Amino acid sequence: MKRTAADVETNNLTRWLVLAGVWLLYFSFGLNLASLAPLVTFIEADLQMSHSAMGAVLGVWQLVYIVASVPCGILIDRVGSRYAFTAGALLIAVSAIGRSVAGDYVQLLLAVGAFGLGGPIISAGAPKMIAGWFRGRERGLAMGIYITGFGVGSILSLTLTNSILMPWFNEDWRLVLRFWGLLTVLAGAVWFVISWLPAVRDGKHTPIRIEGALVMPLLRLRSVQLVLLMSIGVLFFTHGLSNWMPELLRSGGMSVNQASLWAALPVVVAIAGALVIPRLASREHRYRVLLLLFLCTIGASVLLRAALGPVLVTGLILDGIARSSMTTVLILTLVETRGIGEERAGSAAGLYFSVAEIGGVAGPVMLGVLYDATGDFSAGLGLLTAVSMLLVAALGFLKKHTGLS
Repeated sequence: MKRTAADVETNNLTRWLVLAGVWLLYFSFGLNLASLAPLVTFIEADLQMSHSAMGAVLGVWQLVYIVASVPCGILIDRVGSRYAFTAGALLIAVSAIGRSVAGDYVQLLLAVGAFGLGGPIISAGAPKMIAGWFRGRERGLAMGIYITGFGVGSILSLTLTNSILMPWFNEDWRLVLRFWGLLTVLAGAVWFVISWLPAVRDGKHTPIRIEGALVMPLLRLRSVQLVLLMSIGVLFFTHGLSNWMPELLRSGGMSVNQASLWAALPVVVAIAGALVIPRLASREHRYRVLLLLFLCTIGASVLLRAALGPVLVTGLILDGIARSSMTTVLILTLVETRGIGEERAGSAAGLYFSVAEIGGVAGPVMLGVLYDATGDFSAGLGLLTAVSMLLVAALGFLKKHTGLS
């Protein structure tokens, strides 16, 4: 059937509504991911938890993510992103509200774990939905836009929690988490309405293939092995530091409000960096870009030991630059590795995140354990420096096997 001008105009409007809905879901993702970090002090005091126990809580959702990612991908293929997104938003909302009613460590652990079920639905389904509605350069623009939702949600959670919401709710951390849960329910409701637009209901979107048979051949490639090992180090650094950043700053002498506000600085820098740095990481410059990013992690882990001042601010900026694009550039390297190509790109990216989340779990846990063992974050920051140096060393081997320049 020939498409009319009215059909084209309707679809043009609908795709931007779809993008807005996906942005809201990613906003909720970032909002709830960052929601515990500013409240660590209050939660530990209320539930009588150690830093080691809180580290396990902060890392448990990544552990669930590792196990749930492939089943969630299959769910998306079978029921479609329309319904899966609604389920993902509800799971994230359940996680937020479950945290708010937790009476002990185990209940809090289970509530945060539920986030690991909703998260992979959103992160795996978003590229599929956007790919179905956008083409060419607009596809890259759309993906760049929805990814900013995560950063905006994280910033709001970090900056508003202790400065506005805690005083507003009479210093009750449980009510703050319920407020974030309510916003997530609203985001899910908006998506549900958008998903019932006729053009969305009838649209055909490119499926994400789950091709397990391709995993073993990929694992035999030395370049893939190196990238996967580096992915563990990258998420060890980014998840470990971001989850503990407000508490790290507070332990350095800041008030709770100051720590939450300054912890948002790397997120702001990361949003800007994500729009610029990946564009510079063409194959002929990728080694230099990755080297710069890894050197930023070394600098950040060293400078964040300082008290509030220019040195500490520089460390926060370096952290933001590093976390903005390390994963993006490594995935780009993986996809363009000889022996993978576009036909294996989906399997390669899925494999990347499944392995990388090992570091995502270990980072928050190890920083909490080392704090309890030593009484401060110096040992944890030293471990992050060592991990960063290993990333630089691994990059040298990757250059040899991929021909990066």
